[in-house]
This record gives sequence, C-alpha cells and structure tokens, in this order.
Amino acid sequence: MKTESAVKDRYAAAANQAEAALCCPVDYDPQYLKVIPQEVIEKDYGCGDPSKWLKEGDVVLDLGSGTGKICFIAAQVVGETGRVIGVDMTDDMLEVAERNAPIVGEAIGYENVEFRKGRIQDLSLDLRELEAHLQSEPITDANGWMQLGSIEEAIRQEKPLVSDSSVDVVVSNCVLNLVEPSLKKQMFEEIFRVLKRGGRAVISDIVADEEVPQHLQDNAYLWSGCISGAMTEEAFLRAFEDAGFYGVEFVKFESEPWQTVEGIEFRSVTVQAWKGKQGECRERNQAVIYNGPFKKVLDDDGHAMERGKRYAVCDKTYQLYKKPPYSDYFTFIDPLEEVMLEDAELFDCSRVVTRHPRETKGQDYNLTTEASDCCDGDSCC
Repeated sequence: MKTESAVKDRYAAAANQAEAALCCPVDYDPQYLKVIPQEVIEKDYGCGDPSKWLKEGDVVLDLGSGTGKICFIAAQVVGETGRVIGVDMTDDMLEVAERNAPIVGEAIGYENVEFRKGRIQDLSLDLRELEAHLQSEPITDANGWMQLGSIEEAIRQEKPLVSDSSVDVVVSNCVLNLVEPSLKKQMFEEIFRVLKRGGRAVISDIVADEEVPQHLQDNAYLWSGCISGAMTEEAFLRAFEDAGFYGVEFVKFESEPWQTVEGIEFRSVTVQAWKGKQGECRERNQAVIYNGPFKKVLDDDGHAMERGKRYAVCDKTYQLYKKPPYSDYFTFIDPLEEVMLEDAELFDCSRVVTRHPRETKGQDYNLTTEASDCCDGDSCC
C-alpha cells in the first residue's frame, strides 16, 4: 500500500500540474491529436503508443487511463462501431478525462469512450460502487470493517467493473510497472480474464535489463517514476505466458534506454499477446510445415518443429497458426477428405510427430495427372 499511495499522490499532483520527467516522450500520430484538448496532452504520462495495434470495431480497455489520451486516440481508431473503456484509480486524473470526453466526442462526431474507477490489478471491483455503499452505510466500528471484504466481493459478483470475456483488446501505457510485485500475477490474470477468446493485450511499459535491487524498490519516488517496479525483459514476457497467453512478442523494443540507474538500463517496450489457445484438441488430419527462416522453433505448447517437415497438429493449433502472429511462417495442408469437427477424435497434443502425406491425401490415393502450367505462366522445365 505504501507504493500505491506514492503512485496515487504523485499522479494526482501530475493531473493538476504537468510533470515533464514522469515518463519518456512518445511520438503519437498527429492526426489523432488534433481533436484532443491541450490539457489532456500536457498531462499524459506514457512510454509507448499501443493504439497503433488497434483496428476498427474493437472494444478496448485502457488500464491506468489517466487523463484519457490513449482512450481518445483509440476512439478515433476503432471508430463509431468500436468502444473504449478507461480505468484509473486517481480521482484527479478521472476528473480531467471525463470533463474532456464530451469535447472529443463532439469533435469526432460520436461518443464511444467511458471512464471507470478501479485498480488495474482488481478489475472486478468498481470503486465508485464501493464508495456509494460506504457513503450510505459508513463504517463506524470494527465489525463494519470486518464486513468490508464481503461487501467488496458482492460488488465484484453483482456489478463487476469489467466483466469476464467482454473486451477485444486490453491496452496500457506505462502503468503495469506501478503495481507492487505481490499483485502483478493477479494483474496479468485479470487482463486475461476480461479478454474475449481470440482477444489480445497490447501493453507499452518500462522494463529493466537487470533485476532491480531491493533498495531501489524501496524508493517510493523512483517507484512512482516508473523505475523501481520495472520487471526484467524476460520476466515481463514470461508473465503473459504464465497467465495463459500465446504468441507473446515484443512488437517494439527501444534500443536506447530511457534512463540508466546504477548501471541498470530502463527502456520502453510494447508487447502483444493473444488469448485463445485453451480448449480441446481434435484430430482432423491436418498438417503444417514450418517455412523458416530458423532451422527449428518451439511454440508456446512445447511443439518443436524443424524447417520443411510436415507435422501433425490438432485442429485448435491449426486454426491458431493460421492467424497472427504465426500465419506468415507456416504452410497449411488440409486433408483431401474433410473430417467434420463433431466426428473428430481427441488428439494428443503432448506429442510432436511428423505427418506422412498419405495421412492427408488418404492411403488409397492413386491419382495420376498431366503436368500443370506453372503459376507464373512460364515453363517449369
């Protein structure tokens, strides 16, 4: 709670008076900044631009939305058919964001942004609902304090801040590092929970190239300044993997550090990770070939594949590989006779085996054809 209080106090002050050194400068697409009030732009504190990975129609959740800059950019990217939700715990930040939302809405011709009060490591608890309850039924003794946990749980169940599987994309801009270490695992699990199957997280944050020593972690000023709470590059990616994501990758990695403290480099990165590898594995006689350029790769489920070989995969893996970020690296081979999903047997995904062409063509396949023209119209010989 000491670190959270330091963060809240510093960002509350930064909502009222811009603090240039709070995070690193970012070049945003100027076409989206034209409609955003200068007050919002001046009091924005980020280290990246996750809005670059959004698309029209997305339902977007911005964690630690601050004065709303990323939300207002996202509103324009996702368009009138999309929707943007900003979550922040600081009243001063929310006041600026909510006051400026109608201005942005009028400028772009539609209003698709809303702001909610909550903590990003607990996206079920609506803090405004909790505040309303405490105003109507103030805690006046120890018994009331002991009942607070039950009240919070009731709000989570009956009026969650963000429901399960309700958003297409979770974005965040230099906020995850501000959460204390003991709550980071829960935070990544919450990101996973609120995403729809097939959804993705696009997170810009500060990471360190070495472990941050305890004496730096104990420095509240450095913590609220996006330094002390930074995870290592490896740990940051692993946290997404541990939460159940697949296809985890750096889509941007700044070569130059933002700051260096006691020889430790702190830099901005943007990570994209996907939800949707959960579910049954079914055998439909499909095969994939890893095209290269590496001699061998290992996927998130432990499947090791050598370049150029045909591998048997379950239908779930086959469909995942056909989507980003994998699709450009594989050739996909469907069976000549389709196996309907409802007729498909279970597939043992713990094994990695090659697939003979006869498994997809059929054991009795005996076709003979004339030579075909090459795709470019030239002779093949």
